[in-house]
Amino acid sequence: MSSAIDTVTEKSTTSGSTELASIPSPGVSPPQARRVPVTTARVRRVVRRLPELLVSGATRSAAIVALLLVWETAPRLGLVDRTFLPPFSEVARAWWELAADGSLADNTWASLVRSFSGFGLAVAVAVPLGLLIGWYRPVADFLGPLLEVFRNTAALALLPVFVLLLGIGETSKISIVLYACTWPILLNTISAVRGVDPTLLKLARSMDLSAPRLFQKVILPSAVPVVFTGIRLAGAVSILVLVAAEMIGAKAGLGYLINASQYNFAIPQMYAGIVTISAIGVVFNQFLVAVERRLSSWRLPADG
Repeated sequence: MSSAIDTVTEKSTTSGSTELASIPSPGVSPPQARRVPVTTARVRRVVRRLPELLVSGATRSAAIVALLLVWETAPRLGLVDRTFLPPFSEVARAWWELAADGSLADNTWASLVRSFSGFGLAVAVAVPLGLLIGWYRPVADFLGPLLEVFRNTAALALLPVFVLLLGIGETSKISIVLYACTWPILLNTISAVRGVDPTLLKLARSMDLSAPRLFQKVILPSAVPVVFTGIRLAGAVSILVLVAAEMIGAKAGLGYLINASQYNFAIPQMYAGIVTISAIGVVFNQFLVAVERRLSSWRLPADG
């Protein structure tokens, strides 16, 4: 009887201690208890890096600030004719007036739709075609001479042809952007596929990987940086070529705004359009850089 009582007592004591151990501390749940130190560590890490980030930002923006100071002071000191190069403050005022009356937004939207449409079509066409040409030698031998002919023909030289065949509407402008953006992406994709490390290919083949798995696991990850170099080049080309096309035949767009301001001798508005194009190019390039880092996050840093 005493042994049975001792056994029951031990079970109750053990279960009671287990229940007490499973009860969370009052006011803080276990997930929160884990998250709080992590969040605090991140905040401390950001605070420690704050001076470094401020110095880095100041260093990167120093050249732009110096350019704006020269732009502002040179016309006022008579170093250049302010009729043809007004101070930056006047250009900023003209930009604000264009933004306030809505004309800047309308022209910018028209250019962005055309530019991004042609750019997106170029990425969708050139990347798969570049993978095929870079990987399959018969396709490269068949299309190589034709590609050499067209890639050495400037896009703007073909602009009259696009206008004659497709008219002066949106189709011709998107098509000229598509043509101009295709070549940087295509050539860099071909180079990326052909530049894959042969050792990695031999190792993958020794593991009996199928062709789709070989593309997924070896070729595409290795080709991402070079492919995105071509995509970033095409992003800049898409805006530059479109602006030139809009100067010839368009009723809206940043190219039209710049050209119309020149004819009307509204020089501050002309420079406002140019500054807007530069800002769009910088923002778009930074977006592509962020996408590239996201897709190639598996790569080790250079100092790793």
